[in-house]
Amino acid sequence: MTRPEVNVQTDLRPEPAGDRRAAGAPQPAGDRRPEPAVETERRPWGSFERFTLNEPSTVKLIHVRPGQRLSLQRHRDRDELWVALDPGAVFEVAGRRILPEVGERVLIRAGDTHRLSSDGPPVRVMEIAFGHFDEDDIERLEDSYGRS
Repeated sequence: MTRPEVNVQTDLRPEPAGDRRAAGAPQPAGDRRPEPAVETERRPWGSFERFTLNEPSTVKLIHVRPGQRLSLQRHRDRDELWVALDPGAVFEVAGRRILPEVGERVLIRAGDTHRLSSDGPPVRVMEIAFGHFDEDDIERLEDSYGRS
């Protein structure tokens, strides 16, 4: 029996150069959690991607209605990995606007400003949070629904 092929992918978008930490943001880059390695295993029937293995994390499936957007926000205590599941998602991360392909992954570091939106159709995004997860760890900077 042959062992399945394992391909460790670290094709997460690199952080732009420069210090973008906000006041009260987490530890400096040298003390940050390493970027998660996403492993792909090939099988006779296809393959699967493993995003976490035996580590604390929180996984959410976010549904955004057509043309809507979440608040511009940041978190103090967690990093997030977003995976686009549908076309039409828009990621805003640390001032960059990203139009991800289906399956594309983007890492958001604790302290980075970010927002998710739909540029038309309903979209789904898988969010994997690393670090202490608490819905109260949301600092809203802008919000279309009067919550900032």
